[in-house]
Amino acid sequence: MRHEHESKQKNHTVRNVILTVILILLVSVGAYAARKYYNIKHAVDNTYQSAGIKKDRNASSEIQSKRPISILLMGTDTGALGRSYKGRTDTMMLITMNPKTDKTTITSIPRDTGVTIPGYESESPSKINAAYSFGSSGTAIKTVQEMLNVPIDFYAVMNMGGMEKVVNAVGGVTMTPTLSFKYDGYTFTKGESTHMNGKKALAYSRMRYDDPNGDYGRQTRQREVIMAIMGKAGSISSLLNKNFLDSISAQMKTDLTFSDLTAIAQNYRGARKTVSQTHLQGTGGTVNGQSMELMAKSELQRVTNLNRKNLGLDHATTGNIALGTSATSSSSNSSVQNANVNAGN
Repeated sequence: MRHEHESKQKNHTVRNVILTVILILLVSVGAYAARKYYNIKHAVDNTYQSAGIKKDRNASSEIQSKRPISILLMGTDTGALGRSYKGRTDTMMLITMNPKTDKTTITSIPRDTGVTIPGYESESPSKINAAYSFGSSGTAIKTVQEMLNVPIDFYAVMNMGGMEKVVNAVGGVTMTPTLSFKYDGYTFTKGESTHMNGKKALAYSRMRYDDPNGDYGRQTRQREVIMAIMGKAGSISSLLNKNFLDSISAQMKTDLTFSDLTAIAQNYRGARKTVSQTHLQGTGGTVNGQSMELMAKSELQRVTNLNRKNLGLDHATTGNIALGTSATSSSSNSSVQNANVNAGN
């Protein structure tokens, strides 16, 4: 059975969901550019990294023309992007922003979604979180595009070390866990409010095997941490100093330029008024010796329709690289399994 998890929220909800550092930069550019222009621009310039692929459309032109845009946001499990092991994308969210209808959509994509990764067919079937490991941001973009048949204009990726720094920089966050569990040396008790520093908040947001909802539960806790950070709006200005911005820019990459971010801050504020959240809901199965989330065609089409509509695009059939619910198999291919293990899958 397909389970939909969709809600509409008003006002500042978008700040509670989009990856923290991108929002910090957006708020920074929009509210503090005149006073801290150099520091912010310097940090943004240091985060820039081309996706290395030809985009389906001229993304910067879309922004300058105030047309709907999409951003693929990813969080990796590494401590520093400069490491030779790039890590997995434990978090993937597709954001669409429409300044004409004043609406934003946020779609979470499970890390274990089974796909055939474009350009890496011999290493497939794979989990979608291996796309970044195999071919960096460009491959991750192409995989999501072909899976959903939705153009992706920009990307942003941030590692776990960066998230830890953000939490510490705002003085920690106070959370009330919705379930009890132990992880990475920390104990969390359901219903018991607790103040968390960066390391503890990271542990809270990363556990998934003891969560009855698996990766879907982890996605919810990741959003809770981001909500707590953004709820400390008074702390945002304290983040806008050169040392912090330089340190965080070393742990994230994006192909959004300073000009792009400035235009978003100025022209896309209305898209915060209505936010629709959902996740791609799969069914657990085993394919080629790997546990994966298999997607029904109707579920893929639902998510395709949601995102294409908010981008102002005509209806189109969803993509065909995701593994369907009929793909479950007990057979295995050792070379494919080894490739995915080496990718950190």
